[in-house]
Amino acid sequence: MPKKRWNDLSPAQQTAILVAACVQVSLAATAWVDLARRPAAGVRGPKLAWVPAIAISYVGPLTYLAWGRRPVPPPPGS
Repeated sequence: MPKKRWNDLSPAQQTAILVAACVQVSLAATAWVDLARRPAAGVRGPKLAWVPAIAISYVGPLTYLAWGRRPVPPPPGS
């Protein structure tokens, strides 16, 4: 079966691919920004190990966001 080119896809298929790509990029960006801003004590495992893990499809960012973060205690006096 020959590979389909972008122009061979229906408009609905093109839209679905673009939406899926936007969701994946948004999840990864959200996870990377959170990882960069979160102190090391607020991350399960080494922060550097999460950087490439987040790049893995949908699994990496969702795993980091669901399991890789520890709750950060509120600042004193709040």
